[in-house]
Amino acid sequence: MVYTMKVYPKGRGREAYRVIKISGSETLNGLCKAILDSFDFTDDHLYEFCMDNKMYSRDSYQSAMETGGRSAKIKIDKLGLKEKQKFSLHYDFGDDWMFVINVQKIQEEAGKCKTCVIKSKGEVEQYPDFEDLGDDDWEMEFAENDEEEDEDECDEETKKLIDKLFRHKNR
Repeated sequence: MVYTMKVYPKGRGREAYRVIKISGSETLNGLCKAILDSFDFTDDHLYEFCMDNKMYSRDSYQSAMETGGRSAKIKIDKLGLKEKQKFSLHYDFGDDWMFVINVQKIQEEAGKCKTCVIKSKGEVEQYPDFEDLGDDDWEMEFAENDEEEDEDECDEETKKLIDKLFRHKNR
């Protein structure tokens, strides 16, 4: 079989993604290499494929098997994937990169299929270089984050309601 998969960093599917075509005779290790190469990431960290999209899942295939784990050396054809199925690549357990993998198409393999990127959009930096930011950029970066935090705070009406509930409870 030949699999066409759309891959994107979790939460960034509209701005950065790759569509990868890969043979079912390839392993999950080969799929990981294709994903990392397509996003220009270094391949020097542990990873797991989470079949239920949850980090550190029991339903996963590991790059370095621990006792009782399943190996990412498994061939893609052996996974029993279906079209429209989603699973994830959890890469670099320190930075916790999560790549969502959406199986778009599964076709019979006609001849030898070479793994390739058939569509690409946007860029993602594995290690953003904060030293390249000027002082104004750095302050703007923090100002944007401050605004996001303010959005999470309660409005005045909600604060009053919470305060009223606690006063009523403490009588």
